[in-house]
Amino acid sequence: MTAEPTAAVRPRNRRQLIVEAAGRVFSERGYHAASMEEIAAGVGITAAALYRHFPNKYALFAECANVMADRLVRTLDEVPAEAPLADVLAAVTRVTVAHRASGGVYRWEARYLDRDDRRVLRGKFDRVAGRVAEAVRREHPLPGEHLRAVAALGAIGSITMHHTSIAQRRLEDVLRAAALRVVASGAVESPRLVELPVQPVPRTRRSQILAAAVPLFERDGFATVTNGRIAEAVGLVPSALYRYFPGKADILAAACLQAAGLLTQAVDHNLRGVTGPRDALATLAATYVAYSFTYHALTTVANAEIAGLPDTLRRPLVAAQREHIAVWEQQLRSVRPDLDSRQARVLVHAGFGVVFEAGRRLRWQDSPAHRAEITALVLAALGA
Repeated sequence: MTAEPTAAVRPRNRRQLIVEAAGRVFSERGYHAASMEEIAAGVGITAAALYRHFPNKYALFAECANVMADRLVRTLDEVPAEAPLADVLAAVTRVTVAHRASGGVYRWEARYLDRDDRRVLRGKFDRVAGRVAEAVRREHPLPGEHLRAVAALGAIGSITMHHTSIAQRRLEDVLRAAALRVVASGAVESPRLVELPVQPVPRTRRSQILAAAVPLFERDGFATVTNGRIAEAVGLVPSALYRYFPGKADILAAACLQAAGLLTQAVDHNLRGVTGPRDALATLAATYVAYSFTYHALTTVANAEIAGLPDTLRRPLVAAQREHIAVWEQQLRSVRPDLDSRQARVLVHAGFGVVFEAGRRLRWQDSPAHRAEITALVLAALGA
């Protein structure tokens, strides 16, 4: 007697599994490069089955973006109202590290979500930042508690944006300590004078295309800007654009490489004559902050879009970033010999996260005071 075949049992938490898989794909590849087929494969279902749960990629992305915010809100709601600041930050760190692979989605919500969805999501993150700021106000009653709270969350959230391998408990300890230093930071030194190379005036057609494309990408989103619009901005017919760049992705990659070259020049110039690793770190932080304010449109686009570039275009950009981080790591470990190379890299990225979130909080309004304030927060994150 032959047994009847057993029907496959659909897991009750399939929607949750889909969201987790989608969050990983979106975080790794970016919104536009991710496909519903790839996400479905990560769950072991067909794309058709995926569409029974979500009508389109946007709906799935919106849920992924809200999941991380909801986790943070729910976790902090469980922390007693008068809990110590260390407990509040520990809870945020624990959730963020546990969902590191999919947590980076929130970084891009402002670029891809509709206005109403964006408003709802920002309200949730404002609740999280407000809760941290309340604890900061109780324990460190200094001016700018909300900026310090946001910067601390940026340090913690930075872990979703890179792949440095480190044990989970050690990772939580490093990030929590960095966040605690950030919120306790009070003294701001006089602005450190650093110089950035002057960006060349775009005289060639190629450089004019780069100069015109980046503001369009930043304002309207990389995916929605057409080659025709870029060509129109520089007085070309669309077909003429291909004489200079094979495609839109090549324009973005070239602009990012150009900016990376300017940052390298700035670091080399500003470190010239600097003696001692502490001064070197302070110079690196001031240079990176100045660079981020000056090129915030490009860095905003790059943070959101580089993940979706083809490997051949992304590889040189990743190599340039690693070279830059290696300079920081060397100086940081000279100042803090207690750190191994992985801990140091995590802290360098935490410093970058501080700049990203604090800069967004200040709407990238450039001033010597803002630069000095964020530079101090970066150095606090590093423990330098």
